[in-house]
Amino acid sequence: MNDPTVTDPDHYRVLWENERVRVLEYRDTPGDATHPHDHPDSVMVTLSSFERVIASGGREMPVSLDAGEARWLPAQSHRGTNVGNTETHVIFVELKEPAAAGGTGDSPLGPSAS
Repeated sequence: MNDPTVTDPDHYRVLWENERVRVLEYRDTPGDATHPHDHPDSVMVTLSSFERVIASGGREMPVSLDAGEARWLPAQSHRGTNVGNTETHVIFVELKEPAAAGGTGDSPLGPSAS
């Protein structure tokens, strides 16, 4: 697993962790890009509005979110680029428990509203 706190320590930092969850803070500025990294199933809370492009495996997805949104982020590997005019400030609550059986096997890229 490519831990984002290792691949991009200038953007990600651990705020708190126990045996079941890890809470990360993410910050960047316009034009910043991350290296490929992995996220387990997570809840993402936006503290700022931002625009970015998430990419993985030849796919790209534009993401535009307002401050104060909470979104589900299914387990995935990706890299991201801040393509907007604002800084990004996000909190991730990563789940350490494995996903429930019966998943689709084709996980979406980026956050989802459900």
